[in-house]
Amino acid sequence: MQIGDIRIRKIDKEGKLKGVASITIDGVFVVHDIKIIEGDKGLFIAMPSKKGQDGEYRDIAHPIDQPTREMLSQAILEAFDQAE
Repeated sequence: MQIGDIRIRKIDKEGKLKGVASITIDGVFVVHDIKIIEGDKGLFIAMPSKKGQDGEYRDIAHPIDQPTREMLSQAILEAFDQAE
């Protein structure tokens, strides 16, 4: 899997949400609205989610395994650090 493009939109408002990312995978699949959040242990990503009828939020797109999640997180957070 190759991440070909990462677009970052930084958010300058107060609060934990610091930015939003969109990624292109293998030049054929795009995932929008990946949130970049400031947590107690630093920045982390949250995949796009939707609120269910029970009030719980569930990811609508997400990596299946931990190595893929870590690769996405590292790539997105590096792009966030380099974004203006």
